[in-house]
Amino acid sequence: MKKLSLMLLVIFAAALVVRAQDDAPQGAAAASQKQAQAEAVERGRKQFVGTCAACHGEDATGGRGPDLIRSSIARHDKGGDLLGPVITGGRPDRGMPNFPFNDSQVGDLVAFIKAQIALFDLHTRTPGAYPNDIPAERLASGSVEAGKAYFYGAGGCAKCHSPTGDLAGVAGKYTPVDLQTRLLYPAGKLPNATVKLTSGETLTGVLQLNDGSYVAIKDKDGWYHSWPRGAVKDLKVEDPLAAHVELLHKYTNADMHNLFTYLVTLK
Repeated sequence: MKKLSLMLLVIFAAALVVRAQDDAPQGAAAASQKQAQAEAVERGRKQFVGTCAACHGEDATGGRGPDLIRSSIARHDKGGDLLGPVITGGRPDRGMPNFPFNDSQVGDLVAFIKAQIALFDLHTRTPGAYPNDIPAERLASGSVEAGKAYFYGAGGCAKCHSPTGDLAGVAGKYTPVDLQTRLLYPAGKLPNATVKLTSGETLTGVLQLNDGSYVAIKDKDGWYHSWPRGAVKDLKVEDPLAAHVELLHKYTNADMHNLFTYLVTLK
C-alpha cells in the first residue's frame, strides 16, 4: 500500500511538472504581449505629445481640436482602420494637416488613443448610452456672460450667426457632446477650389485634397481630378468655414469653454 501511494504521488507530481511546463510558455507569451503593448502605448504617447497634443490635448480630451475620447471614429476604430486614414490623410476641410507616419507609428498612436479611452471609461463612465449621456452642466464650465461677449466681440461669430436665426434652439437640436464638437468642427460643405495648371488649363470643383504634395478636386459632373503640387501653378480656395479654421489657432481654453457655455443656453 505504501509503495502504491508513493507511486501515485510521483505520478501526480510529474503531472504537475508537465502542466507547469506547458503553462510556462503561454504565460511568458502573454507577459511578452502585454509588455509589447505597453511599449507601443508609451511610444504613441510621446509621438502624440509631439504632434497631436497642441490641438487634442495631452490626454486626448480635446483643446483647439476635438475630444478624441468621445470621438465616434476613435471608438469604432479597429486596428487603425478608421484612425489611420485620418492621421495620414488629414482633414483639410477642418484645418487638420496630414502626417506622413508609417504603419508602425500609426499603430503606436492608435494604441495610445485606445489606452486613453479605456482609462477614461474606467474612471469616469456614467450610466446610460455613453458617451452622449454626459450632461451639459459637466461640460459647460465657462461663463455665459463671457461667452456671449466673445460671440459678439473677439470671436466674430455674430458676423455669420444669430442666436435668434440659424442658432435658435441649437442646444436642443444636439447633445452636449455633439454641440461641443460642432462648435470646433462645424459640419458644412467642402471648400470650392479653382486650379490653374502649369499647362495653362484651369479647372474648378470641390476641394478633396491639398496636403502639400497633391491637389485634388471633384468637378460639377462628379469626376475626380488629382495633380502633383508641382503641376499646379495657382490654387484659389473659397472656404465657407475659413473663419472657423482661423479660430482654431486663436481660441484659448477659456474662450472655448465660455463660448460653449453660452451656446448651451440657446434652447
